[in-house]
Amino acid sequence: MISASAKDLLAQHGLSPKSSFGQNFLQDRNLSDKLAALCALPGATVLELGAGLGALTTPLLERELHVIAVERDRDLIPVLRAELAAAIAAGRLELVEGDAKAIDPALTLARFPRPHVLAGNLPYNITGPLIENAVRARPELDRVVFLLQLEVADRLASSPGDEDYGALSVFVQAAYRVERPLVIRRGAFYPQPRVDSAVVVFTPQAQPVPETEAFRDLVKAAFSQRRKKLRNAWHGVLGRSSAELESAAERVGIDLEIRGERLGVAEFAAMAQELER
Repeated sequence: MISASAKDLLAQHGLSPKSSFGQNFLQDRNLSDKLAALCALPGATVLELGAGLGALTTPLLERELHVIAVERDRDLIPVLRAELAAAIAAGRLELVEGDAKAIDPALTLARFPRPHVLAGNLPYNITGPLIENAVRARPELDRVVFLLQLEVADRLASSPGDEDYGALSVFVQAAYRVERPLVIRRGAFYPQPRVDSAVVVFTPQAQPVPETEAFRDLVKAAFSQRRKKLRNAWHGVLGRSSAELESAAERVGIDLEIRGERLGVAEFAAMAQELER
């Protein structure tokens, strides 16, 4: 298993971090252990996006979990193969060289028994697409554990009325219950990023809200100009007249004189359902 720091391991193999890949390697073993513990559903298969230098892969394997580790950087694949050879030989680790954005989590995990966990230290520049993939894969996932930029984590976990609450909050919370259990300061990474990070945990909603066209359009319109009241933000949405929108809002108990940031997922869903009738 890997025990050297990220800086030392890179130096041993004549490598350096690639800014084009958004590489910031977690090198605090205590924090890696905490991250792995959040993934450790008994008997789980973990799909890890961005294995890097194995900071999360190693404690996952130590917890007797089956791991499928995806890594885009072809220079890091030989390092992982050498350092984690025993786990590969035992069939507990599969290394996949590829772009995490192109991986279908549901399809990749479907061949393994549940529970299924999606995890990873997400590069800041591709966080959005990877979160979208996680939302689409919700039926096949039992938990999602992501390490990402603190600002994004705050948006994901925010509630109606919070400053950080927005369209991303609504779309993710329609599929998952979101918690932010851990903040990780920038000094825990090599090289050190300019911002702090946080861990978010997604737990599938028992009754998820389907992302229909009406739901999607209502949410996007409500937050496209945050200062607008719903009466103006929703004007013409889905081709509905002002009278139709007002009538639908009255039936589901939504005040069009408030702003979208005050509405929860259930209220957006109720309005969408009413307009789809």
